[in-house]
Amino acid sequence: MKVSHTPAAVSAAFDDVNLIAYAGLVPVMRLAERCGLPRLVAGKVRLTGARNGAGAAADAKVTSIVAGMVAGADSIEDLDVLRHGAMPVLFAGVRAPSTLGTFLRAFTHGHALQLHAAHRRFLAALATHTPLLPGAGEKAFIDVDSTHKRVYGRRKQGAEYGRFKGVRTLHPLLATICTPASRPVIATVRMRRGKAADSRGAPKLVSEALATAVEAGCTGLRILRADSQFYNSGVIAACRRTGARFSVTTGMNPSIKRAIHSVPDTAWQQITYPTAVPDPDTGELISGAEVAEIPQYTAFTGRQMSERVTARLIVRRVRDLAKPAVVGEQDELFPVWRYHPFFTDNPAPTLQAEHEHRHHAVVEQVIADSKAGALAHLPSGDFHANAAWLTLWAMTYNLLRATGALTSAFHAKATTATLRAHLIHVPARTARSARRITLHLPNNWPWQQAWTHLFDNVHGPAG
Repeated sequence: MKVSHTPAAVSAAFDDVNLIAYAGLVPVMRLAERCGLPRLVAGKVRLTGARNGAGAAADAKVTSIVAGMVAGADSIEDLDVLRHGAMPVLFAGVRAPSTLGTFLRAFTHGHALQLHAAHRRFLAALATHTPLLPGAGEKAFIDVDSTHKRVYGRRKQGAEYGRFKGVRTLHPLLATICTPASRPVIATVRMRRGKAADSRGAPKLVSEALATAVEAGCTGLRILRADSQFYNSGVIAACRRTGARFSVTTGMNPSIKRAIHSVPDTAWQQITYPTAVPDPDTGELISGAEVAEIPQYTAFTGRQMSERVTARLIVRRVRDLAKPAVVGEQDELFPVWRYHPFFTDNPAPTLQAEHEHRHHAVVEQVIADSKAGALAHLPSGDFHANAAWLTLWAMTYNLLRATGALTSAFHAKATTATLRAHLIHVPARTARSARRITLHLPNNWPWQQAWTHLFDNVHGPAG
């Protein structure tokens, strides 16, 4: 493809007041209104006293930030993408970036919790109005993980040198919900200081995530999955209090090693992966492993009796190709193994439980998505403003997932970048006739049918 005209024959002018760059914001924000986002924010978020000016019309400010994030904004300044062309014709109450920045900086810890309460209710409404979590009444997985987000401003509150040498970070903690047939959505998030331990606040977050899952329609079997940093009695107790199951990687402590060494060689079952999977320790691709189970393993034996838990210990082992095999007297090769145990009360058969536990890695897709979008930056020097920004990203992420679920089977599992390219970043020209506004979109748009289906769904009679 090449430009069909000479440079002298082409000119450009930013002068069309009837054009918008993101026509997909119309059905997406209509869906947000149908699910009660402005009402939920107005009812939950209350900035008072000296902060009252920043808190006035909190619903309009929150929806402005969410709309900007839907369009791809990853900083406060980028929220200005909402103020162009015919946007004032289609949307009322759009706020300037300076106003939105003042609003975020007015947040305290309590206000961040209020916003998060609105987030939880909004997720439940999205799950009610769209096929967001198909199969949630039978089985759902709640995945917990943390991530470090590098920051650069030396005056950013809470930023510290943590896990990575010479790198200052903030340390968000998040929990997601998915089913065997859906992509994950975000149940709860927490912003933490850079040096916060991985499991700091995890039991409370797990309790909240499990409660949110029920509100979102996960009334069947609920299984919490987590890595070894969350293997502690508090997390397991939170699961048991709410009637949920757990599947948590344990790491290799002396008690686990003794249990693994007690497994007879005949107990190991061969498992072959249809496609090669990365080894969690080395990153090498492996196509097979062996799995065994210790049916009764008691964890946390150093704690009081009420905190000890007896459940299944399932172990996967793979050949350690980095270490040479040992040659015995009969020239028989004895392989060296690496072990990956996890502690679970998942009632599924051993191989299925192992497969479902490995699927915990799906939470990494959400983390990668965040850093390619609104969390590319944590835009404020104020810790609580960044905590609010994190929760607003979670709202936006769930809204886009619901948008995809309402559009088509393909878009229900598409990435956020694909949803933006197909459904949001569509230019349109507005035209008025008989007190109606018509959006004229590009002819031959490849995803015209999907976009029209979404538009008709959210502009039809409310369900």
